[in-house]
Amino acid sequence: MERVRFCSTTHQFDEINKEPSLILLLRDHVTQQQLEQMLEALAVYVKLAVDICLGIAAGGGVMHADCEALLLENGSRQEDIWGADWLPDSQQISFEALINIRPRQNNRSMEILDPQIRHQVAQVIQRLFG
Repeated sequence: MERVRFCSTTHQFDEINKEPSLILLLRDHVTQQQLEQMLEALAVYVKLAVDICLGIAAGGGVMHADCEALLLENGSRQEDIWGADWLPDSQQISFEALINIRPRQNNRSMEILDPQIRHQVAQVIQRLFG
């Protein structure tokens, strides 16, 4: 069973190494190897886009928008996708991302303001990374 797909169309380039950064589609618990691949872009944290309806995420790279694009390519709806960061050393979640600014969904901030949505994002991340 395939656990992760590599983003074939949404490659970013690491500013230091000029190497493509991988963005992984995450449906099941993340392996240590997958975590290491996602950490290659930013070293201490992983950028994520989380589909709260499907319970999946895309992680890695340097922009939440590229993670969001991978989810959209795989059938997610934009209104179900929220940006966050996973900090593996402290096992903490940051709920800030540019993709979270959506006035039509009453979120006028980079931070996810709705406690229910924050809880749903946290549940998906904890299932995948915890």
